[in-house]
Amino acid sequence: MSERKVILVVEDQADIRTLIRMTLELGDSEIHEADNGEAGWHMIKALRPDLVLLDVMMPGSLDGYQVCQKIKQEPSLRHTPVILLTARGQRSDFEMGRAAGADAYLTKPFSPLELIDTVDSHLAKRQANAA
Repeated sequence: MSERKVILVVEDQADIRTLIRMTLELGDSEIHEADNGEAGWHMIKALRPDLVLLDVMMPGSLDGYQVCQKIKQEPSLRHTPVILLTARGQRSDFEMGRAAGADAYLTKPFSPLELIDTVDSHLAKRQANAA
């Protein structure tokens, strides 16, 4: 009945990517993965995912905040929900995420249920806005 949602997970830690994949594959989602910001940005442009889960601190020239800004500055992508994932839960981190255009912020470690609820609510919001 509902079409599969494409979700991109951009996270440099393989064990966290695996946990997210296992959690979200229980739903009807197609999960793609990237292990750094540059690869993530290229995949975002190619895949046009329905939602992006984006680690904040990653190696390479693009961190999560920068990738989020690029998504929100690109007219064809700006309505893509971006959920930032980070071990840093300070108020300044949340403010930087908001300034970058993030739709939500999950602090590690997060529970699988919290992840599912956040992803589902943002996918539902996107679908309602597209209707």
